[in-house]
Amino acid sequence: MNTTLTIKMDKKLKGDLKKISAQIGVPVTTIVNAHIMQFVRDGSITLSLHPRPEKIAEWEKLCSDMDARPEKYKEYADVEDVISALGLEK
Repeated sequence: MNTTLTIKMDKKLKGDLKKISAQIGVPVTTIVNAHIMQFVRDGSITLSLHPRPEKIAEWEKLCSDMDARPEKYKEYADVEDVISALGLEK
């Protein structure tokens, strides 16, 4: 089950966010969800505007493998399932 989160932010910040996310081809929702999941998992957030080349290569390799062998990877319906699978439920 999905839910909607509404937040207030500066218009320029929102515009910059949309511009950068479009440049790297990642939807804003994906960026926000990834950071929230990292925060829940690690209890901290690391931010960078410049992805490291080795991380990009790692991501591309993983994406190729997921496309080639989807049965190898588990799909999660919602963040609660991810938290449970990681053993982070409280």
